[in-house]
Amino acid sequence: MNEERFLSLFLQHERELAGVARACLPTWDAVDDVLQESSLVMWRKIDQLRSDDEFLPWAKVILRFEILKYRRSLSRDRLLLDDELVELIAVEESSTPADLHAERRSAVQACLEKFSTEHRTLLLAPYMRDDAVKSIAEAAGKTANSLYKRLGRLRLKLHDCVHLRLGTPR
Repeated sequence: MNEERFLSLFLQHERELAGVARACLPTWDAVDDVLQESSLVMWRKIDQLRSDDEFLPWAKVILRFEILKYRRSLSRDRLLLDDELVELIAVEESSTPADLHAERRSAVQACLEKFSTEHRTLLLAPYMRDDAVKSIAEAAGKTANSLYKRLGRLRLKLHDCVHLRLGTPR
């Protein structure tokens, strides 16, 4: 596989890889670090790829090992999930068909559009920065606790909307 094709495939699947990493890592900063390191490993091993179809499963295996390596470097942090659980999540994510991920993203996007701008901003805030909800609370003159409670209710509504749209049980 040539470098141009590799770059195209990496960019095509970057969001999905970030989603897998986010399921296993505590922050978006950690996701960025692991994705960057994973992309370097992939780049060095580009000769292993024979076809486009091999890219995503191959990339997920490399990502999984980089996640575990990153987690070992943070092993003193009490807030990390158990390594066996992270391995289980990574394997399950790797075996989920790409079409299902696309369908879920589409459902989430469609449901998010049903919320007001204020509610959508609050729903997305925790994924933008670690202290985003606290910043919104301070700007609005509210307590962070009250916004977290509202965020919980909004997440529940989003969850219900997505499951209704996908036709899956709640």
